[in-house]
Amino acid sequence: MIPVLLEGDPEVAVVQRLFEAAGLEMGTVYGGRGKSWLDQRLPAYNHAARHGRWFVLRDLDGDADCAPALVAKILPVQADGMCLRVAVHALESWLLADRERIADFLSVPLSRIPHDPDMIRYPKQVMVNLARQSRRRAIREDMVPAEGISAQVGPGYSARIIEFAATLWRPNVARTLSLSLAGCMTALDGWER
Repeated sequence: MIPVLLEGDPEVAVVQRLFEAAGLEMGTVYGGRGKSWLDQRLPAYNHAARHGRWFVLRDLDGDADCAPALVAKILPVQADGMCLRVAVHALESWLLADRERIADFLSVPLSRIPHDPDMIRYPKQVMVNLARQSRRRAIREDMVPAEGISAQVGPGYSARIIEFAATLWRPNVARTLSLSLAGCMTALDGWER
């Protein structure tokens, strides 16, 4: 069982699916308190990775020009057991890369789903905008913030992202459109069972 360090709750469902695809067993989940918390504690978890495997997933979120630059900034020297991966630009880009399933889930035409999700600077906003166009009222109410409030997402956004990732998302399909997801899956595939 491999322990994981994550930014938030939606990542748990995504990493579970990635581990299933790689034939790995996910262990205890740490974090869930955002990227600042993760970044501050990453050196300690890297130290632990000298004695066993650890998987860490973080969003790029514009904190560097590219994933390698972010890794060099937050963890320049990785322990042998550390697998730090960066979703470009955010986790939602990996979910958008399964175009057919996300279109069905959001009840929007497939033609509205982007073809190159890693190039989307703000994939969470794209996800919310797609939900805004949904034919399903429940999707709109859950994922889209109400008018006049400052929230970026609706009250059920995370729950809907978790639902999609846990039940419908196909990482092996999505990896064909997302280079950052493909890199993550290749790294996991390279771990000995």
